[in-house]
Order: sequence, then C-alpha cells, then structure tokens
Amino acid sequence: MRKEVASAPVPIPAPAIFLVVAALASDLVPALAPSFTSVELVVTVALVVILFNGGADIGWRRFKVAAVPIGSLGVTGTFATAGLITVFAHVALGTGWLTSGLLGAALAPTDPAVVFSVLGGHSIRGRARTILEGESGANDPVGIALMLGLIELATHADATFWIVVRVFTLQMVVGLALGLAGGFIERRLLRVGWMRTLVLVAVVYVAADLAHGSGFLAVFVMGLVVGDLEAPSQALQDRVASMAEVVAFVALGLTVHLSGIPLGRWGEGLALAAFLALVARPLIAGALLWPVRVDRGERLFVIWAGLKGAVPILLAAFTVTHHVRDSTRIYETVFVVVLASVIVQGGTIPAAVRRLGVRAA
Repeated sequence: MRKEVASAPVPIPAPAIFLVVAALASDLVPALAPSFTSVELVVTVALVVILFNGGADIGWRRFKVAAVPIGSLGVTGTFATAGLITVFAHVALGTGWLTSGLLGAALAPTDPAVVFSVLGGHSIRGRARTILEGESGANDPVGIALMLGLIELATHADATFWIVVRVFTLQMVVGLALGLAGGFIERRLLRVGWMRTLVLVAVVYVAADLAHGSGFLAVFVMGLVVGDLEAPSQALQDRVASMAEVVAFVALGLTVHLSGIPLGRWGEGLALAAFLALVARPLIAGALLWPVRVDRGERLFVIWAGLKGAVPILLAAFTVTHHVRDSTRIYETVFVVVLASVIVQGGTIPAAVRRLGVRAA
C-alpha cells in the first residue's frame, strides 16, 4: 500500500496499521492465529512479488546511477549493522552471543514493503529514493542468507562458523546467476502478459531455492534486468504488489499476541529500536555514504529512512520454525523493533522530506 493516514499530527504508515490491527484481532480471537509455517509460506510469496516489482520499478538504468551506495549499504552495511546489534544485544540486553547474532541478522535488513509504501506518496529528488529502494531490495537477500547460515550454526552442534560463510556464498552466487538468466528470458516474454511473468518469477525463485541459492536475490535481480522495458500490465503489477504488502503484514500481525508480550520484552525492543535509529544506522550509513556525491539533505534522509518491516519479522519467524533456542524472545523483540520503526521513523518521513529539503521540484 502506498498510502498514509494523514489526519494525525504524525501520519501513521499503512503497514503499521495492518500489523497492529491484525495483532489485536489475534488477541481478541486467538483462533485466527495461523501456524508459523503457513505464515512463512504466505509472506515468502508476498515478498517475492514485492521484490520483483521493486526491482522492476528501479530498473537497470536507475540502479547503475546509484550502484555504489546501493552495494555498500546493501552488503557491507548489512553485515556491519548485524555486528553492531549483536554486540549491543549481548552487552546491554545480556543475551548469549548466538541469540544476539540471530537478533542482529534479523534486524539488519531494511524492508522493501515498508520503504516502497512510505516513499510511494513522496517525490524525492536526486538519488536518495533510488538508494533507499535499491538498498532495501539488495539487503534482504543478504540478511536472509546470513540468517540461514546462523540457523545452520545454531542447530548443528558440530558446525563451525565456516558453515555461515558457505551458505551465504552459495545463496548469493546462485541467486545472482539465476536472476540474470530469468531477467534475460523475461525480456523476450514481457509482451505476453503479466500472468506468464508471474509464473516465470515463481519458476526462477523455486529454481534458486532448490539449488540452495537466494530466490529473493534472483527475483529482485530479474526485476532490475527487465525494469527499463515498458510492461503492458504495469498498473496491474503495482496493484498486485500493493496487495502483497497488505497480506504480508496481516499474516505476520496475526502471529503476535500483543497482550502476551512481557513488559521486559517491550523494553528490550524499544532499546534496540533506539540504538538502531540513533546510533547504528547513522554510524554505518553515514560512513558508507561519506564518499558518495550526494548533498547533506539527501544523505541525512537516507540515514533516517532505513525502515524495518516484514522482512525482519519473517527472519525472526525462521528461528521459530527451525526450533532455535530463545526463538520466542527473538520473535517478540523483533516485532517490537519493527513496530517502533514503522510508526516513529515511517511516520516522520513527511516531516523529514520537508525539513531536509529533498522533495523534488
């Protein structure tokens, strides 16, 4: 959804509304809560649609203009953010190193559904919009691959950290290769209708997943490759992606019982959210953007608008479905962080656009 509720002094982004309403509904009617396995499947399908459409919206021409900051924020920034969160969670919250690492991997990526939704109603000048959208598409596969590697480490007693490196490398290489291949095939088929495009997107994702690669990276790259071509069904594609955003946040919200989250978990989540927004993101994004030729307003806007959303919650759900130790604590904490990020950071985006002077003329 690319709308906001503008009647409040601080507009509340639509994703936050769907997330909270669904969570309240599951509190009132516990039978509504689906299994984590079902939610994982639903959100994965929704994210595939969102990432392909996001890549297509950016296109290869726009991507090339901002490739360096997108790559540095999407890859280096994701690892650096995960590392800082890991240290903060271990020192400040007292969680074990592995649990802290899983929290770091879950919270490191920004979220394409939220970023595309919140930025959708604003015309942003310069490269800020492309950087934010490209980063959110690029860092999701990186965060997911990192999380899958850490889960392998957490669930195999004889595993070493090498398994994280191996899983991550395989995910990236296979995902990139199949995404490029799928994109070049789609360039020949673009005029045959979007339903066939969806089938091809699904085939590329499944092929990458079966080959132990990142299906999410594959569909995002595929979208980038075909994004500069004029699709005859672009309006339908955008509507389907908007519906996928709604489905993802409703499905995730239904898995959370707000009344069941302990007060201490709210405190941990809010502390992590504050650390992310006020310390980790400014330090890392500020350093990585320093060599990039963007003006001060654009740089500050990119730093503030790195929003969390459905992807961190999905990554936290992986720890539940894989029966990782402390998975409930991880899931509840990540939910609180995402809620704070979407409401506070997302809700202040209109003010940031005005104050930082990044609105396009």
